[in-house]
Amino acid sequence: VTTGEIDDLVVAYCKKHKVEASFYQYEGFPGHLCVSINDEIIHGIPSHDRVIMPGDLVKTDVGIRAHGFNGDTSRTVALGVTDPDVLRLVETTKRCLKAGIEAAGPGVHLGDVGYAIQRVAEAEGFGIVRDWIGHGVGRTVHEDPEVPNYGVPGTKMILRPGMTIAIEPMITMTKAGERTEVLENDWTVVTRDRCLSAHFEHTIAITDDGAEILTLPADYP
Repeated sequence: VTTGEIDDLVVAYCKKHKVEASFYQYEGFPGHLCVSINDEIIHGIPSHDRVIMPGDLVKTDVGIRAHGFNGDTSRTVALGVTDPDVLRLVETTKRCLKAGIEAAGPGVHLGDVGYAIQRVAEAEGFGIVRDWIGHGVGRTVHEDPEVPNYGVPGTKMILRPGMTIAIEPMITMTKAGERTEVLENDWTVVTRDRCLSAHFEHTIAITDDGAEILTLPADYP
């Protein structure tokens, strides 16, 4: 399977359900979703020349616009991976997302959300990408506020009912992997030391008594 074929599936889905791919031509991005492999963290451009191989760590990041509003979600799939450290990276990143969502709610500071994510990742000895973070989601797919995956409790914006944000921990195999760079295509972000990375994301709504996941698939978590 190529990453371009995955892009084709998103095109077909959007056509069937009469919705739009939020990322397509967003600031010039050429794909309908992002497919990032191994050391690629985010913004991988799908291509019919890029074949997904056994052992790859594949991150898909999809945004959909329906009825004027956007949702944004990502997950990482380890294809045929048996290395326990790689599987631990994926599972830890998933737990980071869960911790961030559980920390979110009315009256909670964004610093508390970031700290909840940071604590899980650092307890496992992994790095946290700091150059790229979560964000608000609404009429456009990227809005204020910024939602870092690290933080100091009791700092940053206070969450209020009705706010919608994307929480998206990007976790790296090494601490050095926290440092990133953008490839020559001006889109794909990679770990500078080329270590593996994982990425999970959900869009959530802050409610009167907590947070509701708006991009929840049937097989979550």
